[in-house]
Amino acid sequence: VRVAGHDTVTEPHLVRREIGMLTEQPGLYERMTGMEYLHFYGRLYGLPTAVTETRGRELFARFDMPDAHGRRLGEFSKGMKQKVGLMRAMLHDPAVLLLDEPTSAMDPHSAKLVRDAIAVLQADKRSIILCTHNLAEAEQLADRIAIIKAGQVVARGTAAQLKVQLLGEPLLEIQLDQPLPRPWAQEAELAELVQIEAIQGDRLRFRTAVPQQTNPQLIRLLTGWGFGIVTLTHVSQSLEEVYLNVVAPEPSTNGHP
Repeated sequence: VRVAGHDTVTEPHLVRREIGMLTEQPGLYERMTGMEYLHFYGRLYGLPTAVTETRGRELFARFDMPDAHGRRLGEFSKGMKQKVGLMRAMLHDPAVLLLDEPTSAMDPHSAKLVRDAIAVLQADKRSIILCTHNLAEAEQLADRIAIIKAGQVVARGTAAQLKVQLLGEPLLEIQLDQPLPRPWAQEAELAELVQIEAIQGDRLRFRTAVPQQTNPQLIRLLTGWGFGIVTLTHVSQSLEEVYLNVVAPEPSTNGHP
């Protein structure tokens, strides 16, 4: 196994230099001030004092705590402590970041600052492994997603790929200017073009693998039958739906829940 080009067995010291890590509970030394804490880790990383000082002040400013570096960590809120843990992980400018619940316990503004920082690191071609139960955040940040169940990876891919694999083709909804009759004589013809999911009042939900091709045909059919089109929208499906689909308990085969 190699990390950032270094062998994990023969070059473990070089591998450690290339990794920054944030655990959900960052384990800060609360008698230290924020800057003392970063200087402590800067020495462990072999950074010159001046580099740690400059980098540390930049990080405190980036995470909207420019005046907090001189305060003891024991005075910080949980969200502030989490940000200091992330600063520690970023201090030595690593190529690989391992982040466990990086926005845990943060207010929305602080969480956005952290997400923005992660996005900047991504753009700088770093490798980031993000462990989180915040699925909206994972969908926003991750290029590829793995879902783990009972210690095993049970699904892997981009958010779009996982949605297609586990939830089906893209889901769309068309709203008409009048209710669809039930029963509807043309429904069978329509079902040859798209996969009908639901018909309710003046709304039709359907799936199609190639909406750019089938949507114009669908509109032509409906208008030819005398319907006016009010809206045609994509129905958003979340990564949470994918997750629940994957981790749902297997149905019992012995008659017991």
